[in-house]
Amino acid sequence: MSRDQYQTILRPMITEKSTWLKEKNREMCFEVDPRANKLEIKEAVERLFQVKVDRVRTVKKRGKRRRVGRSEGWTKNWVKAYVKLKEGEKMVEYFEAV
Repeated sequence: MSRDQYQTILRPMITEKSTWLKEKNREMCFEVDPRANKLEIKEAVERLFQVKVDRVRTVKKRGKRRRVGRSEGWTKNWVKAYVKLKEGEKMVEYFEAV
């Protein structure tokens, strides 16, 4: 099942924790497609950013219950991936023009 790398990696997660991990451990954090496995995530990051990936860790996040007036519903379930780069690889800058 070959998915396009743009369908596998949905967006980077930019939080305090992900910024700290990027500086200290050479790890990047992404929201990824829930159907993607670790090999697909690794290949997508390597193709998108032209870097070598050391390992990929994934975390499944459950959706939260939300209300709008009388209506109740759930936010979507999603998957977060922590991608560690190999030693000597350049770090990816999300905002180069900011």
